[in-house]
Amino acid sequence: METICEDYISSDIVPILELYAANDPWLPRLETFEFEGATEAFIPFVPLLLSPKTTEIYVQFVRGTSTMVVASMITGLSKLCPDLERITLRNLPRDPIITEAASDLLLACNRDTLQAFCVDSPLTEEAREIVYQLPGLSKLWVVIQGSTSLPAVALPNLNMINVEYDDLNWLQGFCGATLEKLESVTFSSQSEKICDPLGTFESIALAASVQNTLSEFRFKTSRSWNPNYSALLSFHQLKEVTILSSCEDGCSSRADDDIIMSMARAMPMLETLQLGDLPCNTPAGITVNGLVGLARLCPRLSGLCIHFQAATLLEAATSPAALSPSDSESVVRREACALTDLVVERIPIPAGSGLAIAHTLLQIFPRILNIRGYAYRDREWGAVEDTIYNIREPGPSYTPWQVRRTPNMYPCNDPN
Repeated sequence: METICEDYISSDIVPILELYAANDPWLPRLETFEFEGATEAFIPFVPLLLSPKTTEIYVQFVRGTSTMVVASMITGLSKLCPDLERITLRNLPRDPIITEAASDLLLACNRDTLQAFCVDSPLTEEAREIVYQLPGLSKLWVVIQGSTSLPAVALPNLNMINVEYDDLNWLQGFCGATLEKLESVTFSSQSEKICDPLGTFESIALAASVQNTLSEFRFKTSRSWNPNYSALLSFHQLKEVTILSSCEDGCSSRADDDIIMSMARAMPMLETLQLGDLPCNTPAGITVNGLVGLARLCPRLSGLCIHFQAATLLEAATSPAALSPSDSESVVRREACALTDLVVERIPIPAGSGLAIAHTLLQIFPRILNIRGYAYRDREWGAVEDTIYNIREPGPSYTPWQVRRTPNMYPCNDPN
């Protein structure tokens, strides 16, 4: 695999290197080409690096790159690499020229061997007719503009789908589809009419028996809305649930103890859970009872980002009964919850409560390591973090210094 990480080459020497290469690829045996941050200075080099043996291409363009330069590169890919199996093109300009180039690329590919087409650009009607009928396609990332409806979808090997859309009409194209291998779904929309994407997806997915295979579900929007979380309760195999929305018009979580307990009971395999945007400073949401329920019912949960009431953790510190199992939970396994990462961001915390809240969190999540977000600028959350580091011994691969500097596990702006 060939990975190019930086762009140090000036565009003014491209003609010299092209002459030196004498129209032969520089890397004649290259199978995988991957580059993040492709600029106008680098893009002219791409044809020199690819070869007929290249079957996988991943390019993330720098935003603002010339539309004509990007389109020219895309148009030439199928000729340079006639046996492409996996194509990923990110940060593409939204322009009819790019739409034509991306569509031409798809139409020129070998449709029997193409396995992944992840291109964040709209497609022409002709290309749309093709992309939803590819027999070997396992990964699909598409942009659907306006109220465009899809043709009948026939993707029996589809494993992952990522759709950016304006209107939910496109989902009707999946009615009657066979999706027995679908594991990962990501939807995103900036439309003012969010409607009920979770409920609409549920009705389509249950008809296709997706509840038996789906392990990741993500929905992302920068707008405020009221999610219908109950629509996800049929998907018992889920390991990740990420629902992102804005707190600009009020707290985005809209989840309480009843909702979180219903999800915990329905999804015992959860490993990552995020509901709403990064926690804001509204003292609302889930209480200590919801956190205890998650810990007991989802022992594999390792990353958590929800809006919760820190004050209830303080109350539980003086009321041991709050952390005891109820009769209905007496049969739940007692193994310690795997949670290591808790995102707190701007959750309000009572003054002087850091020590007590740290002890309560350790009772609920005995493996907790990282308090992420606004904690670094908040004295009380800093005290919680320091107390946790001092009480529990980090594992063999962690030290407090390393833990404080681990990357944020919740990249909210990541289109994936």
